[in-house]
Amino acid sequence: MQTIEVLLASPRGFCAGVVRAIETVKLTLESEGAPVYVLHEIVHNKHVISELEELGARFVTDLSKVPRGEICIFSAHGISVETENLAGKLGLRTIDATCPLVTSIHRMVERYHQEGYDVIIIGHHGHPEVEGTAGRVSDRVHIVQNEAEAKNVVVDDTARVAYVTQTTLSTQDVVGIRTVLEERFLELKGPAQSNICYATQNRQNAVKYLAGKTDLVFVVGSSNSSNSNRLRDVVQNSGGVSYLIDDRNDIRPEWLGDVKRIGITAGASAPERLVSGVIDWLREHAHVTSITEMVGRDERISFRPAYFSESDRRP
Repeated sequence: MQTIEVLLASPRGFCAGVVRAIETVKLTLESEGAPVYVLHEIVHNKHVISELEELGARFVTDLSKVPRGEICIFSAHGISVETENLAGKLGLRTIDATCPLVTSIHRMVERYHQEGYDVIIIGHHGHPEVEGTAGRVSDRVHIVQNEAEAKNVVVDDTARVAYVTQTTLSTQDVVGIRTVLEERFLELKGPAQSNICYATQNRQNAVKYLAGKTDLVFVVGSSNSSNSNRLRDVVQNSGGVSYLIDDRNDIRPEWLGDVKRIGITAGASAPERLVSGVIDWLREHAHVTSITEMVGRDERISFRPAYFSESDRRP
């Protein structure tokens, strides 16, 4: 039987914003009863979604599918002003589970817009967080996904341009785009580095270290999870080999080859039990001589779950 060592990234898995969003749904179900509707996936992980559905959560992609007077929770990725207003018109009782770090970017975009700036959002087209951030203002907002788009974006006044970034990007995603923008708009305003959230950056730093110490890295996370995809990219950009897997069932025995040391990390929306499942799979298919958790940054940040006002509760 093949002999391997396992090295676990630290930190990995749930971040404070994801914990807050999931707890918001669970606590609402406990206090108000099922069903509770959620606009879009509360976080991007199919196992989390399945668990919450079993508890009574109903995930919808359109507010019109939520019955009048029912509870609708907005996901951690944030929403547009238009969506907020529509929920009110439809008579829904809403709870905003937007990650507080994303909310801070919303406030930044709104402030720049009020001051007369065109705002450029560095991020992926169609991603819920980016769409929600862009929807906080009515105009003069632009989504830029790559350097080519940065070279061609058209603004009203080249002297009044600001930028923010999607929280789940990697530094490498941002640096080239920001350089182009700085060359085009000499008075560009924005964060010193990016709006990449602390948890995303911590996990990327950890997996980059992991890539240099292992022959193969498993990134546990769903395929529609931006931060999980970036973890895989960080390993590959560091010259390592990495596979993004939802759970142990995605692992192929041939991937092990002559691998001696395997690293494991997890995206910010992936439960730790999935990491345990991967370890169990390795124990079933190889002789695991050691499991070591690397020393990493200790994350102490936490956010309180979101609630609606007492007047909005069910009678």
